[in-house]
Amino acid sequence: MTREEFLRWGHAGIAEWINGEVITMSVRNEHQRVVDFLNRLIGIFVELFGLGILRSAPYAMRVAPDGNIREPDLMFVRMANYQRLTPDLLDGPADLVVEVVSEESVARDYDHKFVEYQNGGVREYWIIDPRPDRRRVSFFVLGPDRLYRPVALDEAGVYRSTVLPGFWLDPAWLWPPQEQGDPDALRALVRMIGPEAVMSALKAR
Repeated sequence: MTREEFLRWGHAGIAEWINGEVITMSVRNEHQRVVDFLNRLIGIFVELFGLGILRSAPYAMRVAPDGNIREPDLMFVRMANYQRLTPDLLDGPADLVVEVVSEESVARDYDHKFVEYQNGGVREYWIIDPRPDRRRVSFFVLGPDRLYRPVALDEAGVYRSTVLPGFWLDPAWLWPPQEQGDPDALRALVRMIGPEAVMSALKAR
């Protein structure tokens, strides 16, 4: 399939165009739980503070003009880069990309996309692995040499984003005890910035 045919395809579900080949993907419950939580958490934070826009698959991204067409699980675009958003896809790199690993996407997320996003200029890349025998989060930030460097959690055990000012993530939020159900985005947001900051941001809007 050509790149143009892929963009006109109108497919359901998640699919990517890789060097002329279309790769379709399915997602399992644990994968979607994490994606839905982060979509709510980051989406509300971004909206509250007017930082930009958050998009999720199947909206696509092409980091290089003639490159592959990926459908990241989540991608954040700063207001300064709105011009990259087109009706069909994000034409250029997102400022932040989040990929949630599934059994069939390990090499794709850790290796292939890592190189593409790094070379394409995605400033932050999060790889979240929710598989029961893994459950780890890897954070990468693009350095002055245009190479990703891993960023460790701070002394409080949280990751502080360089792209989303004031945003931090406690990986423990991603996999609460099973009896508690899905992760609670609103509770996490209040813990992150405090109830007073939430009310102040709401009033300002």
